[in-house]
Amino acid sequence: MRVTIWEAVAVFAAGIGAGTINTVVGSGTLITFPVLLAFGLPPVTANVSNTLGLVPGSISGAIGYRRELTGQRSRILRFSAAALLGGLGGAVLLLALPATAFDTIVPALIAVALVLVVAQPKLSAWVRARRERNGTTAHPDGGPVLLLGLMLASVYGGYFGAAQGVIYVSLMGVLLTEDLQRINALKNVLAAVVNGVAAIFFLFVAHFDWTAVALIALGSTLGGQLGAKVGRRLPPTALRGVIVLVGLLAIVQLLLK
Repeated sequence: MRVTIWEAVAVFAAGIGAGTINTVVGSGTLITFPVLLAFGLPPVTANVSNTLGLVPGSISGAIGYRRELTGQRSRILRFSAAALLGGLGGAVLLLALPATAFDTIVPALIAVALVLVVAQPKLSAWVRARRERNGTTAHPDGGPVLLLGLMLASVYGGYFGAAQGVIYVSLMGVLLTEDLQRINALKNVLAAVVNGVAAIFFLFVAHFDWTAVALIALGSTLGGQLGAKVGRRLPPTALRGVIVLVGLLAIVQLLLK
């Protein structure tokens, strides 16, 4: 991609925006991907270049949330293993399936995730009350249902990734008895794993635009730190509001593309 100085600034700025919104919520791909398409990159090249460029931003966001990750080592290892397998599967599907394969299911998937995010406090309260009535206790890591859900969400993340953070937060919010900020910290780690394994796979089988990768990587790294500072200061209600707003925008953009 041969770019002018202003086009380079635009891609760099998109990287900052994507890194910020990915750390707070997810869906940063919906900022950078259209910019790369607008500058003439083919869709698959834009997608894989964007995935690799966002890896440093995901790592930066996870580092920014390191305080909230304290005491979650076993979860990180277990969930990361599921994310790694799912992300690799999604990367393979990106090159094997037609570009329109997920066009119908993705908006519906995000919509369901948003409903879960909004209803999470009541759903969690209902689950706790049901366990108390049955005399059972919650699995500290959400059990096999959460593990399977995270793996499937990671397949989608490796394929395209827009709003994968919304799906992660919705699943963990319902099945874990955890503070939303600590769940958001886990989400950032999983996003880093998925983007990382997909990017490594693409390095061997796909064509990258290294100018785009470098600009997005620099921008998203800065954005990851900015997003951590903003996100951890949001109260749970405000954070849910941001998640829902970004998720709705993602649905609209995916339906209109």
